[in-house]
Amino acid sequence: MPSRRFLIFTVFTSGMATLAIEVTASRLLQTTFGTSNLIWANIIGLMLVYLTVGYFIGGRLADRYPRPLPFYRLVAWGAFLAGLVPMIADPVIKAASVAVYSFQAGAAVAAFASTLALFSIPVILLGCVSPFAIRLAVTDPQTAGSISGQIYGISTLGSIVGTFLPSLLLFDLIGVRPTFLLFAGILLIVALIGVATRRRRAVLPLIWMPIVLLILALLTFAGPIRAARPGTTLLYEKDSAYNFIQVVQLDGNAGIFSKGTHWLLLNEGAGIHSAWNPEGDIYVQTQNGAAPSTGTWDLFLAAPYFNPDYSADEVKSLCVVGLAGGTISTQYSDVFGEDVLIDGIEIDPAIVEAGKQYFGMTQPNLNIIVEDGRVGLEQSEKRYDVIGIDAYRVPYVPWHLTTQEFFRIVRDHLTDRGVLAINVGRAVNTTAGSDDRRLVEAMTNTLLKVFPTVHTIDVPNSFNTILVATMMPTTSQALLKNFDALPADSSPLLKTAMQVAINALKPTMRSDVLFTDDRAPVETIINSILLDFILGGGTQQFGG
Repeated sequence: MPSRRFLIFTVFTSGMATLAIEVTASRLLQTTFGTSNLIWANIIGLMLVYLTVGYFIGGRLADRYPRPLPFYRLVAWGAFLAGLVPMIADPVIKAASVAVYSFQAGAAVAAFASTLALFSIPVILLGCVSPFAIRLAVTDPQTAGSISGQIYGISTLGSIVGTFLPSLLLFDLIGVRPTFLLFAGILLIVALIGVATRRRRAVLPLIWMPIVLLILALLTFAGPIRAARPGTTLLYEKDSAYNFIQVVQLDGNAGIFSKGTHWLLLNEGAGIHSAWNPEGDIYVQTQNGAAPSTGTWDLFLAAPYFNPDYSADEVKSLCVVGLAGGTISTQYSDVFGEDVLIDGIEIDPAIVEAGKQYFGMTQPNLNIIVEDGRVGLEQSEKRYDVIGIDAYRVPYVPWHLTTQEFFRIVRDHLTDRGVLAINVGRAVNTTAGSDDRRLVEAMTNTLLKVFPTVHTIDVPNSFNTILVATMMPTTSQALLKNFDALPADSSPLLKTAMQVAINALKPTMRSDVLFTDDRAPVETIINSILLDFILGGGTQQFGG
């Protein structure tokens, strides 16, 4: 029988590699498919199916070949095939990213399923390890229970290490794909040592495995993790502990955005989270040069003007939850001056660094808080004239930032004439011929449990809706009157933002859905919206 200590060490390493593969698999897929609960459910569910199959097969193999050499060979093949996964998956994921950019739902789903299928054989083989190891370790039936408990306990301990080590250290230190290869390589070396200790010549037919993995890694891992979005040049990319981050620069004008503008893309890269142009305005100017086009972030500028008789000098403080690359904070500084004190809360420090380097996020009046949005706001002792929340993007909406309890925290941090502005998503169902506003209306209902008035602005040419909640009862007429009263020398961007907001106002509608800390079916609503969106032909509404 094999050395008990080395057998236990192999089980530990196998457990560590198995969970590291599962955690890293989510990050491999995140670059294209994101991190919604639906994605996580598929990853975890299928991994458990693969492990279950492995437990059954491992038990049968152990009874048929109760010898150490077949055991270590099996571990070696499991580790080798696991190491191949990121390299084989790489072209599939890159092809899927093109499908996501083009909103080809069928191709993207097929690529997602194909990628998950790549994990089946290595994870099944790794699932064989524990029952096989128990069979080898048990020499006395009277100790079978204690040995089984020991084997599964050691395997679980390894799994704990494999869960935390990648997320807390290795993703930032060496990247996702090298992390995947590192754990597979460690397990492969352990398995080859196990083979060699039983029969030295038996390791020779397997010695090619680490060599092949190393060569393929050098060939495959060269270049960017994901190609730049069409029409852009890649400036920066990083796998952080929270997101896959890319910064790209426009090669030419794209929609309302001008040539040379930097975009912040996260995870699957379909949404633009921040924009900034080092040469000037991020928007294409109108022919007469009078006023720039207006994007989603600019409408946050109009939010405080829902208060009656409001003037620009009343804006003295702003808090942005979901700072990203600082587009909102930059525009507030440009429009209202750098005397406005701004707190920007962003959970991902890597995004903050990208913001400083590529988005001019270095204003002296900007205080950056690296923290979860809810925790950061709750810990603040300040009260703000405006709180902007730009931390939602369908399908990635943090549920704890949508609840009645959270909005009470927001209310407690607003001044008497303060306002809350939130960027919420909606969809279009071409079959029904109308917007799908379920998320917007549920958010509105939740807000109205805390604030007296909520205004609704549908951002033109987008799937975004800005909800503005006010501390005092207000009417949309105040926005129109404040626009008419703007001084002649007011910022063109502010004028355009207010004009667009006035034209884009919609009746405020609420549903009977209430989001609370106890029950917030945010993802249930979002998943239903996305399904109806795809089946209803909504992807045809995108311009690429």
